[in-house]
Amino acid sequence: MRFLEFTKMHGAGNDFVVLDALAHEIPPLDGLAERIADRHLGVGCDQILVICPSETADFRMDIYDADGSRVEMCGNGIRAVLAYLRDRGYTTAEEISVETLGGIVRPRWMGRDGHGVDSVRVDMGRPVLAPAKIPTRLGAGDGPVLDAALDVDGRPIAVSCVSMGNPHAILYVDDPEATPVAALGPRIESHPAFPNRTNVEFVRVEGRDRIRQRTWERGTGETLACGSGACAVAVASILRRVVDRELAIELRGGTLRIEWADDDAHVFMTGPAVKVFTGRFPIEEG
Repeated sequence: MRFLEFTKMHGAGNDFVVLDALAHEIPPLDGLAERIADRHLGVGCDQILVICPSETADFRMDIYDADGSRVEMCGNGIRAVLAYLRDRGYTTAEEISVETLGGIVRPRWMGRDGHGVDSVRVDMGRPVLAPAKIPTRLGAGDGPVLDAALDVDGRPIAVSCVSMGNPHAILYVDDPEATPVAALGPRIESHPAFPNRTNVEFVRVEGRDRIRQRTWERGTGETLACGSGACAVAVASILRRVVDRELAIELRGGTLRIEWADDDAHVFMTGPAVKVFTGRFPIEEG
């Protein structure tokens, strides 16, 4: 029997198993990712993050959802990666570049709070608003897609669509806590309007500077937080003119701060990155 060393981390409750391909050979994750992510029989996580060398950036982050599928970007995960790299001595830089399937992302270390929790600010890049690039079959031209009608089992639902390197569909609801996320989430995730499937955010605007959010994450299910989703929610809400350009997104696992200075600017997200524990996961001798 061989063992795979890992570090368990989370960002505002969005939890990860971090695998270090800089120090260890990582076996193929086909089938193994699902075992690791299983909350009853494995370590348990929303995503698996593999830190690798990169030819185009300082490091590369490969992301696997709990169902084993590869995904483009994870805003909470990128914060965890910078905290891990600094903790392990791979870098002392306050800002690094990280290659992802969604493009190169730049997290910046902002220090630690009184409890030793790292705070990381991430340049998430410019939001993608053109329907064909999100991708979604809703809307036309360069977008944006705001409050478009989506037929879900014969019921019209208004959704707004944004990509932050990965697709998001945003629904404004009266009460996120009372919304049947487990029923609606998978129906919208796999709707024909989203050729690559989509993450789904259920949100309520609480004021010009605050939004409450629940997330159904593509390939994972409901998560306690979604960083790229919080950015997408902020962008859609700013475009709808219902919030200011700096605001707090309150998620079930914590709060993220989002800034979008103007329509041509990059989106910035600031939030925590927490190491939980390290361990060794048994894998079959191959």
